[in-house]
Amino acid sequence: MANQVDTIVIGAGVVGLAVARSLAASGRDVLILEREDMYGSITSARNSEVIHAGIYYAPNSLKARLCVEGRHKLYAYCRERGIPHRQCGKLIVACSEDEVAQFGAIAERAWANGVEDLRQIPAEEAREMEPALACHGALYSPSTGIVDSHGLMLSMLGDAEADGAMMVLQTPVTGLETHEDGFLVTTGGEEPMTLQARAVVNSAGLGAPGLAQAFNGLPRAHAPDQWIAKGNYFSLSGKAPFDRLIYPAPVAGGLGIHLTLDLQSRARFGPDVEWIEEEDYAVDPQRGDIFYGAIRRYWPDLPDDSLSPDYSGIRPKLSKGSKYADDFRVSGATEHGLRGYIGLYGIESPGLTSALAIADYVADMMQADLR
Repeated sequence: MANQVDTIVIGAGVVGLAVARSLAASGRDVLILEREDMYGSITSARNSEVIHAGIYYAPNSLKARLCVEGRHKLYAYCRERGIPHRQCGKLIVACSEDEVAQFGAIAERAWANGVEDLRQIPAEEAREMEPALACHGALYSPSTGIVDSHGLMLSMLGDAEADGAMMVLQTPVTGLETHEDGFLVTTGGEEPMTLQARAVVNSAGLGAPGLAQAFNGLPRAHAPDQWIAKGNYFSLSGKAPFDRLIYPAPVAGGLGIHLTLDLQSRARFGPDVEWIEEEDYAVDPQRGDIFYGAIRRYWPDLPDDSLSPDYSGIRPKLSKGSKYADDFRVSGATEHGLRGYIGLYGIESPGLTSALAIADYVADMMQADLR
């Protein structure tokens, strides 16, 4: 006989933990199932930890709305909880006059999204801010920042547990099906079990579409296909002469090889875009040749032999090759007809920034579903 639980959240990445926190705070009994032996150890541990302003996304898209809302929530949450973060700002730089021509459309899109502090500056002002920079002009985003993602996840897990949520690690979900009283969830691991849940949130990250496709009872049209884009990062030996994040103008599939800083002011570069067929996190040192050329467009004095392969992350993509990428897909009963099931698909960047806003959005959907 299946053990009965109220709500299951599948996946303990930053978004899954935020969702569990919000659902538990709303009064639901929440069980978090995570296949790995540590929360946040896949996609959430392999990103640049940037707090995004919300500049690039299509106006009125979920990415635009939830990124801007999530940024405000995230800064407030970090200040309230003492989570290490820094609102360092970033420069989006044009490395040619042709790229300067993109700025008008980017700024217009940002303004439509509610990013009201982005401003275009001439090359001279950009170099006053960052003397090592080479550019033909820039957009300055003071709202961009960086955050300790592990500290953030630990805090959200603590909040969820304080409201009664429980997390079980090393418990992969192996089956999901509809049931007269909700859903049956089967798990593997050392102690396989079958759980009967009134509500399920599929926040399994890279595994979310596959889990949806194997979901017995979910129409196949509501289980999206997925492509995966690997982003490689290289670290810099020595100190970088920059105080802000430096992004080149956007490229197809991503935002170009940019410079980010961690909270200790160490610099790393990436990600590039490498379309792959299966998960592989090894960083090919030969890709460094591409990095040197891309970085020297905006930092011509990058020393030889100063980059080392660091780490990689994989983004779940719902299509291949879009310049600004597809929207988040948050699929509830109004789409697929299964009250109590919410699927989160294509939750790539700016998922970290948006996590608290995604969580409240999901909690509101769930409340509407099950009232």
